[in-house]
Amino acid sequence: MTTDGFTTCLWFDGQAEEAAHYYVSIFKNSAIGRIGRYTEAGPGPAGSVIAVDFTANGHRFVALNGGPQFTFNEAISFQIYCDGQEEVDHYWAKLTENGGEGGPCGWLKDRYGVSWQVIPEGLIEMIGDADPEKAARTTRAMYAMGKLDIAALKKAYAGE
Repeated sequence: MTTDGFTTCLWFDGQAEEAAHYYVSIFKNSAIGRIGRYTEAGPGPAGSVIAVDFTANGHRFVALNGGPQFTFNEAISFQIYCDGQEEVDHYWAKLTENGGEGGPCGWLKDRYGVSWQVIPEGLIEMIGDADPEKAARTTRAMYAMGKLDIAALKKAYAGE
């Protein structure tokens, strides 16, 4: 391979540049890279954006203006592991604003329809605990939530 790792390509219908700037504004360690534009050769209008390279939270992406043929769905989602409730709240608020929507169990869709899982510290360990009662209590609490509440999850885990 000519580069290290992978680059995720996100398919948009005319919103590639807007979406790239949106994601860069939300995550640390983010930047806009190359912006590719159509030439007179087309197939899009000369000067319009075909693709934008960007980095969000250190991960490489390409936002592609591919057209209306494909849309996002929950079969693919990005997981954001958060250090605490403040970070959970930040990502949840930013990714659901202006047309995004919260879903169950820490899942949400942003304004472009991209699915995200906002996962707080310790959740995976709690729901996977060797003690089936602790794991079950935590899982039941998680199923009742949209945005995840770390304090409530810890209380469920402790049996409080």
